[in-house]
Amino acid sequence: MAASVFDSPLYSRLFPTGEVGRLFTDSAELRAMLLVEGALARVQGAQGIIPETSAQAIHRATMEVQIDPASLSAPTGENGVSVPGLVAAFRGEMNAPEHAQYVHWGATSQDIIDTALMLRLRQALSLCEEALRATLNALAALAGEHAALPMAARTYGQDATPTSFGAVVAGWGWPLLDLCAEITALKPATLWVSLSGAAGTSAALGPKADATRAALAEALGLHDPGRGWHTDRGPVLRLAGWTGRVSAALAKIGEDLTLLSRSGTGEVALSGSGASSTMPQKQNPVAPAALSALNAQTQAQLGALMAAGVHRDQRDGAAWFGEWLALPQLVLGTASALEIARTLAGQIAPRPEAMAAHLAAGMDMIHAEALSFALAARMARPEAQALVKALCRDAQQSRTPLSVLVARDHPDLDGAVLFDPAHQMGNAPADARRFVQAVARLG
Repeated sequence: MAASVFDSPLYSRLFPTGEVGRLFTDSAELRAMLLVEGALARVQGAQGIIPETSAQAIHRATMEVQIDPASLSAPTGENGVSVPGLVAAFRGEMNAPEHAQYVHWGATSQDIIDTALMLRLRQALSLCEEALRATLNALAALAGEHAALPMAARTYGQDATPTSFGAVVAGWGWPLLDLCAEITALKPATLWVSLSGAAGTSAALGPKADATRAALAEALGLHDPGRGWHTDRGPVLRLAGWTGRVSAALAKIGEDLTLLSRSGTGEVALSGSGASSTMPQKQNPVAPAALSALNAQTQAQLGALMAAGVHRDQRDGAAWFGEWLALPQLVLGTASALEIARTLAGQIAPRPEAMAAHLAAGMDMIHAEALSFALAARMARPEAQALVKALCRDAQQSRTPLSVLVARDHPDLDGAVLFDPAHQMGNAPADARRFVQAVARLG
């Protein structure tokens, strides 16, 4: 088993991460940190904090210099962070000590690492939003097409009342739609620049510290929180919480599809289902199972990240390391679930005949609630419920459909409507269509 399925050639198709996977590599991390160092130098040059010629040279070099991550392993292991080794290697590659002395002016390692992380998280969030929107569009198409297709709703694993397949799909989609709508507010609450120096006081940055931080945020397209946040992991935890809820919403789809596609029910068919090594008849719901497994992993990493959110004093080591261990797995797990869901949403096909057969197989008792309310129009509600319970016991014992018993004992009731699932779905078709309209408004 690979240390991480997300960068394993063997498991890359089972747990795909798409372009997000490229953001969590050593090379991507170093490239992002160099971008931050270059932008910082350019801003400080414009403000007269460092010489303009040096700022230009540093910025140009950050776009050109390539540093092998393996060459930084020794200093990273010794220092606990990669920035001292990176800055030293970069200065050497510049081969211009008169300019290189101004690299990393007034910043600390955490400023560079956290800001570089935000650059990568911004890209990851945009890619997740793209996959989320594609999934929503596919679910909306499915819900709209089958808005009025009757099927059994289930509570506690038991048949409840009729619903529509479109409403079930809409039920999967509504939480995802809410999460997509949250992204606009999530970005300024999460994607923060960090620049406050060794102990968060900005002492080495001088009197222009606030202006430098604001200018760096603008140069990088990040949000300026107006303060330091070395020990305030709120930005990271807010994004992590969002990914955890995305993963949970996708796992709901996986759980339901595992049940709906199982043998004996088979109300939904999944194209691209997996084969068994020994049972030729099987088509395993691989993608739904992956969604469920990824959610379990994501929630575990979310717990670890929350625990790592407590930083001692003005800067911490252990808590920060804990964040490094958990956050990439959390983001990659969510990205993988979104990649799977995007594909899976286009592979779902209801089986109307199986849904109809299941509705008809329960001696019509799925309509017991509707019958009790019909009888309540002519007698007290408790009396109506007791009568329907007795009729259900009779139906079970005699193996006679409830509709036959009602036709015998209450011929004045309109059984053609009362026991027709198409007439007993309530707001389900309308709810499905409302979801379709909401997704269309998303744009």
